[in-house]
Amino acid sequence: MKKQQRNTLHSVAEYAGVSYQTVSRVVNHHPNVSQETRERVQQAIEALGYRPNKLAKSLVVRQSHTLGILVFGMSQYGPAQMVLNIERATKEQGYDLIFSNVSQPSYEELRRSLESLSERQVDGILALSPVVNITYEMMVDICHDIPIVQIDPEMGLDVPSVVVDQEYGSRLITEYLISLGHERIVEISGPLNWFGARARHNMWMETLRKAGLTPGISIEGDWTASSGYHAVHRLLTKDRGCTAIVVGNDQMALGAIYALHEYNLSVPEDVSVVGFDDIPEAAYFRPPLTTIRQDFNQLGDTGVRYLLERIKNPDLPLRQYVLYPNLVVRQSTAEPKASR
Repeated sequence: MKKQQRNTLHSVAEYAGVSYQTVSRVVNHHPNVSQETRERVQQAIEALGYRPNKLAKSLVVRQSHTLGILVFGMSQYGPAQMVLNIERATKEQGYDLIFSNVSQPSYEELRRSLESLSERQVDGILALSPVVNITYEMMVDICHDIPIVQIDPEMGLDVPSVVVDQEYGSRLITEYLISLGHERIVEISGPLNWFGARARHNMWMETLRKAGLTPGISIEGDWTASSGYHAVHRLLTKDRGCTAIVVGNDQMALGAIYALHEYNLSVPEDVSVVGFDDIPEAAYFRPPLTTIRQDFNQLGDTGVRYLLERIKNPDLPLRQYVLYPNLVVRQSTAEPKASR
């Protein structure tokens, strides 16, 4: 006679259409489950005749002391620094960290990555979400009741998150160029499907207009030095009279400076150049780069601590922590020639 197969958490989860972590939370009377979901799981338990294994149940109740991190854009300096500092902060809090990288922010790839983290029974997830495709609602739909904190999403969202005020940084550096006397200011932006690049670009234009100046040409780059190099060639075919270039990050600024030298234009004597991020090499560019410094240490600490607070208290009010960058002035900027 064939032995009847024993139902498991996974069986109940499949029957109810939820994750097995949600089933375990219902079984263990976890408060962070909606009434509708709880009832659906309980109906599945009754229909399948599921009986929890007491040993397994005791293991489920105990936290794993492991956090997950969803990573997008790891090849870029900013996201890489965020991940490194999140890992440091996680270890300092006595937790382990599991990575899941997303190369393309499609729903299917996000689903696979988040489910992979969920299956490892992480206590919570930090999600680097710098592009428009990745939303908090989408992640909650996939992860159900696992606490999530977004890192680097759009400013102003009513979701648990930590963000650097990119608009503030863009305004600081544009106002600095205006204070030097620059009026013909062009831009090399980052890819505008990134929240940070779009915020910097929009504030660059707004700051110029508030000063009574017309924004110059803007070329969209892809964060690489190569794109900054080629953007300058495109800019100078359209506007040889610009006196300053606002560049969306330091790597693109490096390529831009190299291209300006090919046109026999000196930085900053002929054209001032500014970047964003303050990468370690920025102080050693020729000339050293004026830029905006982001505090990735603080971002990692704030993100991890906020997630741990949400794990301990699922009913904690949702908030967005906002961090502010600062201006670093070096030798890549000066007054335009006409003002000297």
